[in-house]
Amino acid sequence: MIDKTNIDKTNAWPFVEAKKLLRERKNNIENKGKIILQTGYGPSGLPHIGTFGEVARTSMIVNALNYLSDLPKEIITFSDDMDGLRKVPENIPNPEKLEENLHKPLTQVPDPFEKFNSFGEHNNEMLKNFLDKFNFKYSFKSSSVLYKSGFFNDTLKLILENYEGIMNIIIPTLGKERQKTYSPFLPICPDTGVVLEIPVSELDTKNSKIIFDNNGKKLEQSILYGNCKLQWKVDWAMRWYALDVDFEMYGKDLIESAILSSKIIKLLGKSNPSGFAYELFLDEKGEKISKSKGNGITIDQWLEYASPESLSLYMYQNPKRAKKLYREVVPKAVDEYLDFIEKGKTQNELQKLMNPVWHVHNSEIPEENSIMSFSMLLNLVETSNADNKELLWKFVKKYKKDINEDMHPIFDKLISYAIKYFNDAIKSKKIYKKPNKNEKIALEALVNSLDSCDDAMKPEDIQTTIYTVGKENGYKENLRDWFKLIYEVVFGVENGPRFGFFISFFGVQETKKLIKSKLENV
Repeated sequence: MIDKTNIDKTNAWPFVEAKKLLRERKNNIENKGKIILQTGYGPSGLPHIGTFGEVARTSMIVNALNYLSDLPKEIITFSDDMDGLRKVPENIPNPEKLEENLHKPLTQVPDPFEKFNSFGEHNNEMLKNFLDKFNFKYSFKSSSVLYKSGFFNDTLKLILENYEGIMNIIIPTLGKERQKTYSPFLPICPDTGVVLEIPVSELDTKNSKIIFDNNGKKLEQSILYGNCKLQWKVDWAMRWYALDVDFEMYGKDLIESAILSSKIIKLLGKSNPSGFAYELFLDEKGEKISKSKGNGITIDQWLEYASPESLSLYMYQNPKRAKKLYREVVPKAVDEYLDFIEKGKTQNELQKLMNPVWHVHNSEIPEENSIMSFSMLLNLVETSNADNKELLWKFVKKYKKDINEDMHPIFDKLISYAIKYFNDAIKSKKIYKKPNKNEKIALEALVNSLDSCDDAMKPEDIQTTIYTVGKENGYKENLRDWFKLIYEVVFGVENGPRFGFFISFFGVQETKKLIKSKLENV
């Protein structure tokens, strides 16, 4: 067990949020003897990394809660699959199937992939399959199932009884035209199956019915058993109420919605959950990642290039800072993951609580010793011309003869990731610099200086030699430009691993040959 003093001292954000939750929801939690956390998913498009991020981060809070409370915890992953399909996503086949079913609940829209009963069910299954790959513990809840089964009926009746109060909360936030037609309840058209946004003519609270004005015609509809669904902000409050939710995190863009939903649940007679607003994920252009656009990097793409744990680490870091999420961020994320594992070996208990990998691995930091960074491994893929895992392992063992593959499961997977990432993301984009006369002289001096080095030298000593050559060849005032020159000529990139460490692993003679080969045609 962890020393309680260290738990009290740590300011790692999962512990901060867990303590806040227990403080704010103390009476509610004690009364029901359970802690319920919720994550939301809108299945109007394929699940993306932002969706995963909510579950991963919420799971980290549950891990922190396990050190603070013995009460059972449950993560509800809620799919808003009763929502009407507003537009056709850009990244799906057979778009005409969706075009013909716009505005119907997602569980009533045909599956364009032709695998499941509906588009909503397809996307729900995609989400569950992915979360299961990560071994997340969660309870999946479908909006359609809970509406149609009658689970929400009592709360829907309560909302109807508080209709005027809810209108008084929502109406001031709407434009004048929208105010004229707004209703918290949206009937499902009995003829077309479309979710209608039409004004209310009359309430029949006693019979749990509403009479709507459907373009001049009266439409009498029960609010129970999925005949109506609620508008988003009211629906969110209903979920919190009916599922007795204690915590939910949400994107910064939903802060105003959370404020209104909090007012509504208080009107209904319960307090709102503890909340956590995180910053949004952006693509390489700085635009918000969208399910319907399919921009940014997908879950499957990340897992082609790096481990699930590296993705979890990316989710852990700075959740209240906007982050770009695209293919080129992967190597840095992997290297940071490896670095945190190394740091964990010498950290005390309090420091480990601040180590992101402690939270990624549910309190158990891996003990595997690091062989090299992912960035260096990518350079080895190029310099060795290895196109398969076995060949690259053979190359690694040539210079690290004492390595046992079975003792390095993380690195073993890293080799496959590096080959895939190099071929997909780096190979075609490499631009090798042709050095000018003075640059060529400096690089030739580097080759000559390596005559005084051998493979038994420490990487730091080789690095010192490289520094010295740079200083003696015009780079004394800006060694960054010296290393940039080396990387651009040798690797075709502006940045890379510490070159002394690369030489130590790759071999002194092999590095001399590599640099000479790059200078031959200059």
